Amino acid sequence: MALTSSPGPIDMHDEAALKELIADELGAVRDRSFGLTTDVLAKDDLTTQVSPLMSPLVWDLAHVGNYEELWLLRAAAGQEAMRPEIDDLYDAFEHPRSERPTLPLLPPDEARSYIGTVRAKVLDSLSSARFDTANPLTSGGFVYGMVVQHEHMHDETMLATHQLRKGAPALLDPVAEALQKPAEGSVADEVLIEAGPFQMGTSDDPWAYDNERPVHLVDLPAYYIDVEPVTNAAYIAFMEAGGYDDPRWWDPTGWEWRNSSGKRAPAFWDREGGQWVRRRFGRTEPVPPGESVQHVCWYEADAYARWAGKRLPTESEWEKAARWDPATQHSRRYPWGEVYEEGRANLGQRTLHPSESGSYTSGASAYGVRRLLGDVWEWTSSDFHGYPGFRSFPYKEYSEVFFGPEYKVLRGGSWATHPLAIRGSFRNWDYPIRRQIFSGFRCARTPGEGR
Repeated sequence: MALTSSPGPIDMHDEAALKELIADELGAVRDRSFGLTTDVLAKDDLTTQVSPLMSPLVWDLAHVGNYEELWLLRAAAGQEAMRPEIDDLYDAFEHPRSERPTLPLLPPDEARSYIGTVRAKVLDSLSSARFDTANPLTSGGFVYGMVVQHEHMHDETMLATHQLRKGAPALLDPVAEALQKPAEGSVADEVLIEAGPFQMGTSDDPWAYDNERPVHLVDLPAYYIDVEPVTNAAYIAFMEAGGYDDPRWWDPTGWEWRNSSGKRAPAFWDREGGQWVRRRFGRTEPVPPGESVQHVCWYEADAYARWAGKRLPTESEWEKAARWDPATQHSRRYPWGEVYEEGRANLGQRTLHPSESGSYTSGASAYGVRRLLGDVWEWTSSDFHGYPGFRSFPYKEYSEVFFGPEYKVLRGGSWATHPLAIRGSFRNWDYPIRRQIFSGFRCARTPGEGR
């Protein structure tokens, strides 16, 4: 299912236009959710857990509706709880993914009916909603944007579940014309980002999360950063050079992971007939050399970077390369400007895989760095933490409880990320061993080091 909708600039002062945008986006994300669950899979596929890392798809489906009820009906509209007895079942902090199949979950038909009823009540209440600028929950429609983004994030999680499924493909590849072909000619493989301060984060984006706030000045020394994410071909060179067998390149904890896990290639890769192949949504195919490598964990990315004489960028280095315009001394919302435009990034499930190096040249940042949004989530070297002046909102469990060295920051979104749920300031995070996510990386280096 190809999705082409994209958010325009949000005018917080035009209440009618904001309500229309919210209604449209609520409808679009629900179509996407059904297109990943009840529209394409039978009951057994929806209720089966394909991996302890993932929930049964029917849990995700009911969870997004329960989250919507909690925030848009109870918190925003002040309505009574519809099904308070199921709140515990769909509280992600009460039940880890591994135990969710044992819970008395709503069956697919009932889950679809429940979330449909929630949605009908939400749309009815939207007509009388007021976006009070004195209330941070409703100002600029924040709570509605939070719910839409939350469902899109779960849709991406459901895509990861689809990737882990065995059996016949349930998702069809979009038509080839949705892809932007790589540009001809060669470009430098890295660019120099000059030393100096830049504005990191945001204080005025109406739908940004608490961990993106507040905007603050960060002064960085000069560094080089790769123009493109690392490709499958480049990663194969690391593998063929014995990268998985040389402890010099590995973080000590990563070397322990490599030894205990037995991993010697990205997830879903295998050696067949003298070539590398991958399993992608039920299809087995040769690994495309020019695509960004994906399904690698932080330890693998870090080892490759060391082998290449480089390192992973910090998240501040990534964000400066993505957002800062040295000519205007201003941080952009997207690498190319303030407004999202189709065709500048591989986002929104337009494909079911990353694009090739050289694609989406019109999405380059002011520094000429490409494909910073879409394709693959990019691992950074940074631990997840709050910015100076961080304030938890609207609940600690979204960001604050994850702060610390256990989680590494990823940036930029993937081909599976919806445009409404990504921007240059957006921060993702995960354990450094995670590989089922659509993760890749690019490298950086300090002048005078490496090479």
